[in-house]
Amino acid sequence: MTGKAFVSSSANPPIRLAVSALGLALASTAAVASPDATGDTAADPQDAQNLDGVKVRSTVVNTTSPKFTAPLLDTPRSVTVIPQEIIQQTAATSLLDVLRQVPGITFGAGEGGNPNGDRPIIRGFDSESSVFIDGIRSSGSQSREIFDIDQVEVLKGPSSAYTGRGGVGGSINLVTKAPKAENFVRGTAGIGTDNYYRGTVDWNQQVGEDTAFRLNVMGHSNDVPGRNGPDMSRWGIAPSVTFGLRSATSVTLSYYHLQSDDTPDSGIPYNNPFAATSPYAKLNGDGRPYSVPRGTYYGWLDRDYQKQSNDIGTILVKHDFGDGWLLRNTTLYGRSTNDYIWTQPDDSQGNFLVNGGVWRRNNNRDSSTTNLTNQTDLTGEFETGSLKHSLAAGIELSSEKTQRTSYLVDPAKNAADTHNTGSITNGACSPKYGIGAPSGYWCTDAQNPTPHDPFNGVIIGGQNPTRIVTDTRSAWAFDTVTFSPQWSVNGGVRFDSFNTRSTSTTTSTGAVARVKNDSNFWNYQLGVVYKPAANGSIYLSWGTSSNPPGVDAGDGADGIAITNADLKPESSRNLELGTKWDVLDQRLSLTGAVFRSEKTNARVATGGRGSPQINAGEQRVDGVELGFSGLLTEHWNVFGGYTYLDSKLVKTGPADTASLGNQFPNTPKNSFTLWTTYAITSQWTVGGGAYYQDKVYGNTANTKWVPAYTRFDAMVSYQVNPRLSLQLNVQNLTNKYYFDKAYAAHYASVAPGRAGILTANFNF
Repeated sequence: MTGKAFVSSSANPPIRLAVSALGLALASTAAVASPDATGDTAADPQDAQNLDGVKVRSTVVNTTSPKFTAPLLDTPRSVTVIPQEIIQQTAATSLLDVLRQVPGITFGAGEGGNPNGDRPIIRGFDSESSVFIDGIRSSGSQSREIFDIDQVEVLKGPSSAYTGRGGVGGSINLVTKAPKAENFVRGTAGIGTDNYYRGTVDWNQQVGEDTAFRLNVMGHSNDVPGRNGPDMSRWGIAPSVTFGLRSATSVTLSYYHLQSDDTPDSGIPYNNPFAATSPYAKLNGDGRPYSVPRGTYYGWLDRDYQKQSNDIGTILVKHDFGDGWLLRNTTLYGRSTNDYIWTQPDDSQGNFLVNGGVWRRNNNRDSSTTNLTNQTDLTGEFETGSLKHSLAAGIELSSEKTQRTSYLVDPAKNAADTHNTGSITNGACSPKYGIGAPSGYWCTDAQNPTPHDPFNGVIIGGQNPTRIVTDTRSAWAFDTVTFSPQWSVNGGVRFDSFNTRSTSTTTSTGAVARVKNDSNFWNYQLGVVYKPAANGSIYLSWGTSSNPPGVDAGDGADGIAITNADLKPESSRNLELGTKWDVLDQRLSLTGAVFRSEKTNARVATGGRGSPQINAGEQRVDGVELGFSGLLTEHWNVFGGYTYLDSKLVKTGPADTASLGNQFPNTPKNSFTLWTTYAITSQWTVGGGAYYQDKVYGNTANTKWVPAYTRFDAMVSYQVNPRLSLQLNVQNLTNKYYFDKAYAAHYASVAPGRAGILTANFNF
């Protein structure tokens, strides 16, 4: 992990806490810093081997993001790197699993308009459209696998200078496994509880002196632990080849395919505090999820499904001019599809307070997004007098196209009703229709739902087709100017020309709506770094972001519509004060920071759902972040951190004045993560994880919420021989019943229960 940052507000208690935390971090790191350390100090070779992929070294970020013009230790930004060893030790299989290691990141739940897929929320801001693969935007709603991922990098705080549109809370970059100049075959074979089966193979082969081939394949299936219905099934393949490994010019061709077929999880409805006088009024609640056993499943197994496919083809050309100058050109074509119909237990009308029933509202989507991007980066070093410069400049051209339709599900019952409530007035499961067969099985018992009810309806696809085309033209430049061994300045600027157009047709009326948004915006990054010792730094940085309407290219939660097409981009800025230290002979990295992130001219509604929006909102987060990563001893490895987030809705829209001053949705005040392993002997290693998250709200009114939780994981591994090890993971060791996603209106997602996984790791 790397340092974070600070903004002053002397009267604010959270900021006083932030100042105290930063002071403590500075004091502790100064106490353990080596006063005679130099930048050329080398760690013990054995330590370097132990730390490979665990200790966050400056070369990790430099090799994956050419926009970083200084080593990670000297980069004035908050960056967290989750390396391959942590991914393997925790038995992570998805992006959600990996990001669990980073405090301050939550995940939002989906539905129909807000797609069901990865929706990371960083520092309180939605980052669904700020996920990148090898520095190229990953377009389209999807649930991401990590079988072909070497490491995951999280850049926190407004970061449009680095990544372009969006990036209000930060961005996530997935670094893929590239061909290497060596020969190996690695893989895993896993079996576990809840019908868990997983196999992976990673084969790298050098061909001659200058060419290497790499192939990653994966097959996976499992039921969701503790849930009676949801399951996952997927497979993937990712071949790549590099020509010119040892030449000045190299070419890498790669392809990635992932296919999934899941039964999605319907979650648990909130116990909405509706006023009701009925035999079921006792179910009235305070806004937390309805109190039912963990395995209570409201889905409709004869109807619900989710199918996704992802294809990415990439051509990477590199040319080394010598003297530190390198040119990279990447061309990427990607296509992702997301097709689903799944149940949302609709509590919006207080259904189970009427007659004990929950309406099985369907959420659906059938979308296809393509992305064609060409990105060129030039990096190099030069001097002007006594000043040393490290330069990165580049341009990007991209075109993203989304075609999206919806389904009409059981039109005989709900064609006339925009809320899919079967034309039932004021409560989906009223006594008029009853529960089960009288309602066509659209209504099920709130306390004892029946997921195996027959589905006798009709599904008609191709409804309300929408086509969105988004073209982006970008250019940027970064420079780190080193004045002396103690002082450097990092500056960056980026220009984006963003053009998006949407054409949608309403099937029932034939009405056609066309909207567009053309936005040109500049973003900036500026940081000052002071190095009191060669193994430590203190920095102050400032950065901005821009978030135009349609930032998701038509396949996310922030689309373009008649209500917002003419609006300006939302603007965000971040001020950080942070410190980073590599201590214990550079075995351990420590970071500490305080920051303020603000979004101004945020889009807010002027009335109810579907009303016009205006640029009138303001949101603010003050926070503290502490991180640690590396070896406390030659045998004891640690990775984790703590985050405090004080979020506030500073200005709200006319339709939401009651939320003024409230906490952001999906933004915990306190969160903590720890993963640690200890090598008892040369063969036996034990490990464990602890994850804490405060209560979070699902909505801006702060009336829907999920409780705080603490989760524990455990691991033990045995090295059978140099080529084979066995690893046992127990995830959610205490079988904690908690919720890991909160949707704004209707429901919260249940986290998996306890799972045991035995994995054989082989290496030839």
